[in-house]
Amino acid sequence: MAPGLQRFTDIAGDGGPRLDAASGEELLRMDRAASVALGRRAPEPPGTLFVTTRRVIWLSETEKGQGYAVDFLAITLHAVSRDLEAYPSPCIYTQIDAEDGSDEEAGGSDFEANGDLQLAKVSEMRIILSDPGQLDALFDVFCHCAELNPDPNAVRNEENGWSGGENLAEGGWIHGDEDMIDGNDLEAHMFFTNLIGQNGVRDLGRSVRELQIDDQRFEDAEEEDEIQENGH
Repeated sequence: MAPGLQRFTDIAGDGGPRLDAASGEELLRMDRAASVALGRRAPEPPGTLFVTTRRVIWLSETEKGQGYAVDFLAITLHAVSRDLEAYPSPCIYTQIDAEDGSDEEAGGSDFEANGDLQLAKVSEMRIILSDPGQLDALFDVFCHCAELNPDPNAVRNEENGWSGGENLAEGGWIHGDEDMIDGNDLEAHMFFTNLIGQNGVRDLGRSVRELQIDDQRFEDAEEEDEIQENGH
């Protein structure tokens, strides 16, 4: 798994991030006046968000040359959150593969040490756009990038005939116009009802349809048994 959230200072002459062109990294989307909120911290002052084929990069406008970056391989979940009771602003909510003792588990005590942010322990990041109407478009780009960066462990398990049912929520994404419960309050059944896709899990929609068909078959079979028992 790729490292989690990291500081980013590799700024090109035009003020944007310097991309890894040798590995084919390309810029797919840029949003100005975008804020990020790390863990339970308040949102950073607005900066510029860059989404590439490999990672998410945010650069500060107030502290030039400073920012954060996270590889898509380290993003285990992303979703559109519009539940203002869960968070006061519509946003893209992401979960990040972090070191043990994340900010949620430690109650925030290990999230900062001596006033310094420990990025390796940040397991949640929210992206707040100046125009909330652009969240769906940004979500679609995240989905595309997740497909470009499948979890190698999931692919390996798929080749070996294993399915990671117990990890269905990891590496996936949720999207819905309805309100969502985020953070540690995400319940398992939400992933089954609202899950759109996941790295390494294919044809989920077809599997659900097949399951529904099988359920119907079982219901029909039970009805036929009852009719035969009653002699009709």
